[in-house]
Amino acid sequence: MNTLATSPVADQITARLTAALAPSYLEVVNDSHHHAGHMGDDRSGESHFSVIVESAAFTGLSRVQRQRLVNQALADLLAERIHALAIKARAPGE
Repeated sequence: MNTLATSPVADQITARLTAALAPSYLEVVNDSHHHAGHMGDDRSGESHFSVIVESAAFTGLSRVQRQRLVNQALADLLAERIHALAIKARAPGE
């Protein structure tokens, strides 16, 4: 597992996705600096993230179903802390 971003929100993303999906690969990137001063920037430096998640839990699921699983694991963070989340979700071997 690989995690690039380390910050309170990035650490929570990592912990929740690890617990919910047992990923074989996880990459969390804080993209907030690209959006500084834009709509949705709360000046925390932790508002925009990208994740790449590889998990056997995604096998046989559509892209929308995979994204829903990620969103469910992060529901309260998405409601309160994260303004934008880009998701790449794949099953092993894809």
